[in-house]
Amino acid sequence: MAAAAHYVEVNAPAQACYDWWRPLTRLPELFSDVQSVEALDGDGTRTRWKVDGPAGSTVEWQARIVEDAPPRKIAWTTVDDADPDVRNSGVVRFDDKGHGRTGVEISLEYEPPGGKLGEAIASLLADPQKKVERAAEQFRTVIEAR
Repeated sequence: MAAAAHYVEVNAPAQACYDWWRPLTRLPELFSDVQSVEALDGDGTRTRWKVDGPAGSTVEWQARIVEDAPPRKIAWTTVDDADPDVRNSGVVRFDDKGHGRTGVEISLEYEPPGGKLGEAIASLLADPQKKVERAAEQFRTVIEAR
């Protein structure tokens, strides 16, 4: 597994940060290559992800929330029957610093791709560390503007 992570402190309570992340459907606001994250069930535990691939293609997979500990943590992973070329997972931790400040750590893991779809996934995951850093900074902008 390859991984990328970034930590940022924001001027917002942990509960507000968790509430923003929990549906996962807002991730296109943070990651420019994510077209959509759509809830597939009533509680939003299962989601369908659509992301930009190379040459105008779209890559899709399903994920499920595997840990939900409000307002401290939310974690997700691709479902067991997902295409092996799109195996990935993520976790966001919220550390209440008091006085309306929260430490937010975004971590993503993925299996380096192989096979025919591998080239599409490789371009999608190009420089994942930079993507996570940009997403963390974008989250700070979004949550502090509320």
